[in-house]
Amino acid sequence: MEAEKLPYAGIRVVEFTHMVMGPTCGMVLADLGAEVIKVEPIGHGRQGDATRHLIGSGAGFFPQFNRNKKSLALDLQTPEGKEAVLRLIASADIVSENFKPGTMKKLGLDYETLKSLNPRLIYVSHKGFLPGPYEQRTALDEVVQMMGGLAYMTGRPGDPLRAGTSVNDIMGGMFGAIGAMAALRARDQTGVGQEVQSALFENNVFLVAQHMMQFAVTGKPAAPMPARISAWGIYDVFEVKGGEQIFLAVVSDTAWAIFCDAFELAELKLDERLKSNNDRVRARDWLMPILRERMAAFSAAELAARFEQYGLPFAPITRPHDLLDDPHLLATGSLAPITLNDGRETRAVLLPLTLGGERLGVRMSPPKLGEHSAELLAELGYDEQEIAALSRVTSQGE
Repeated sequence: MEAEKLPYAGIRVVEFTHMVMGPTCGMVLADLGAEVIKVEPIGHGRQGDATRHLIGSGAGFFPQFNRNKKSLALDLQTPEGKEAVLRLIASADIVSENFKPGTMKKLGLDYETLKSLNPRLIYVSHKGFLPGPYEQRTALDEVVQMMGGLAYMTGRPGDPLRAGTSVNDIMGGMFGAIGAMAALRARDQTGVGQEVQSALFENNVFLVAQHMMQFAVTGKPAAPMPARISAWGIYDVFEVKGGEQIFLAVVSDTAWAIFCDAFELAELKLDERLKSNNDRVRARDWLMPILRERMAAFSAAELAARFEQYGLPFAPITRPHDLLDDPHLLATGSLAPITLNDGRETRAVLLPLTLGGERLGVRMSPPKLGEHSAELLAELGYDEQEIAALSRVTSQGE
């Protein structure tokens, strides 16, 4: 989709973010057309967003969540750097941040200070907790998963386990973006901006709300997912020929009849003890060993082909890196080429939506540190000598 046709074209976002939560908010707005300017710290030993330099499980954070953004590198500890960023904020529609409580206030970049400079400003704050007894605690995705019931639901009884991705950071950033969108609409009506807050803990509680409501409705605590009584008769991972695994599901009475016909299980189809889904749930103790034995005669590929032929739900057990070559994702444009800061080419995952039948693509690869400093500072009225003084950025960490 052409940049000028994107819904948030013309909206300027200035972000002070790192890690995943804040950058996700900016990425969503950037993908939707906003001009997102990432202000990165330099000087005093800092080399931009520290996320640029993570290894291991953090190596994918910066390249995934910082596309379609510009990088402005400034030393905010100096009066000159502070003045430059205030000039920039005066031209902004949205400021987004995800630092510890009090950090932005120490810099003089908190909402109460900035709204006097720009009454139309929308200020999105991504925190660990919304204001309350916990708000001064240090939060991480894993912390809130443990205290918010998600790790309990994911792991086996007695073995709490965090989800295998940064679910709260990512969704917290998404809710920050939703809040910014709502505040933009409100500004259209009132002419003034407002502060938006999104938080990891409250996001996590929203994720487990269905389990909280289950207790409210039934009076019975929700069991961890690996130990739950499934709502469906067949809804499991099966180990099949060659030691492969595949997830198979039969979730309705119609699907049960189709499944039995597809695998020549007439005796089970006619068994009165298995007539309804609830009957099959109650019969799982003796039914599942039979089905596991029957399915073990097939390879995962054979089961996938037959389930697809009959319109039954199935899923291979896929590793994340395998998805880079997934034929559906490649065919639907879900993966877009980007250039990493070191010059290597790869593919990034786009937002999982279309607008008018089109995907929201990559207009700019993740920026190098300070890549857009000169053009942005020139726009703010600085001359070449002033720009050089403000942009003393080394090439390290790019």
